[in-house]
Amino acid sequence: MGSPAPPARSNPAYEPLIREHASQQGIRADLVRAVIQVESAFNPRAVSPKGAMGLMQLMPSTAAQFGVIDPFNPSENIRAGVSYLRQLLNRYDQNEQLALAAYNAGPGAVDKHGNRIPPYKETQNYVTKITNLRGERQSPPGSQMYKVVEVVDGQTRVKYTNTKPNSGNYEEVSR
Repeated sequence: MGSPAPPARSNPAYEPLIREHASQQGIRADLVRAVIQVESAFNPRAVSPKGAMGLMQLMPSTAAQFGVIDPFNPSENIRAGVSYLRQLLNRYDQNEQLALAAYNAGPGAVDKHGNRIPPYKETQNYVTKITNLRGERQSPPGSQMYKVVEVVDGQTRVKYTNTKPNSGNYEEVSR
């Protein structure tokens, strides 16, 4: 193998959206950036041969599930893509590699293969590329994310923060 892959490049125009939606969903911005780099190379008009659209290459059914009206609108696309990534991380107990495999091949493929990365070359390469782009380095201080569960007026609310709570019901969701 050669030298480590460089960090995911970005487009400054999308950086505020990446940071906002990553923070809201408790996902590191470098992971979102790497997904966008591999999915569309930061081309908001990208369309795959299978019909995935926009920066985070949303399939029409995923776009509909997350209320996307215009999948080529960077704000809508990143919001929905990051929300979907959060859903997959929750489904696979915060295992980024399985969530990424499901993002690429669909959760059915991961489930069918016993909660493992499916033996599809495209999916295996996809997970490897993103892992290399975002790097396995330690995150800087304050980049740890916490999922906080609160009960307000009898309603359970979940929020994400990068500040460790002093008390209450919380869990670490990323390193």
